[in-house]
Amino acid sequence: MIIKKSPAEIEAMKEAGRVSAKVLREVGLQVRPGVSTLELDELAEQLIRMEGAIPAFKGYGGFPGSICASVNEQIVHGIPSASVILQEGDIISIDTGAIVDGWVGDNAWTYPVGSISPEKQKLLDTTEACMWAGLDAAVAGNRLGDIGHAVQSIAEDEGYGVVREYVGHGIGHDMHEDPNVPNYGRRHTGLRLEEGMVLAIEPMINMGTYKTRKMPDGWLVCTRDGKPSAHFEKTVAITKDGPLVLTTEVDHRRPV
Repeated sequence: MIIKKSPAEIEAMKEAGRVSAKVLREVGLQVRPGVSTLELDELAEQLIRMEGAIPAFKGYGGFPGSICASVNEQIVHGIPSASVILQEGDIISIDTGAIVDGWVGDNAWTYPVGSISPEKQKLLDTTEACMWAGLDAAVAGNRLGDIGHAVQSIAEDEGYGVVREYVGHGIGHDMHEDPNVPNYGRRHTGLRLEEGMVLAIEPMINMGTYKTRKMPDGWLVCTRDGKPSAHFEKTVAITKDGPLVLTTEVDHRRPV
């Protein structure tokens, strides 16, 4: 069931979005060679709690971290670990969220570790562009397929693989609500988008095949061919004035 939010509820969700965005930015500033993903996780939890918020991921389905930390060929759901030390040339997807007054904010960004190859930088730039294109398509009257098509067309034009098994989602009092938001699709198909829907749009784009493999810990998902993957995500509300990004430290509207 899709739970639409009133303008007042969307306004209330902004605080969870602000905290989530602030924490993601500040953790991202600490990404550098020699840092462990556990150190980044501990910082994220500290920052979230300093804001009076609750880490949205910690304990969710048994997940042990406050962030998902996924390095290089790891797509999503990497468990933070003291034994995972970032190296020069890596890329790392950091996904985090915060709960404020029962509302959830969810966002992700992929960061370079030191200096990265031009090929990895292009993957990051393209995946970020995919995310913004998906957000711009989150307009009342469009359909879910318009979001997916916007993401897929940019990625596949560059020869990249678009992950199928893992998708964006509705969000509100629960981190994962209906509807699922695929990063692939055909224009003018699927569920019609309406004012009051709030979605987490999160392209997961692979340098090679779109195919994935789940690792033995039951959480981590990697590319099937071992090539790098990038992941960008923001929470967006569909309003009468267009898409309203909630996971931001300012009131940020994107033109459509």
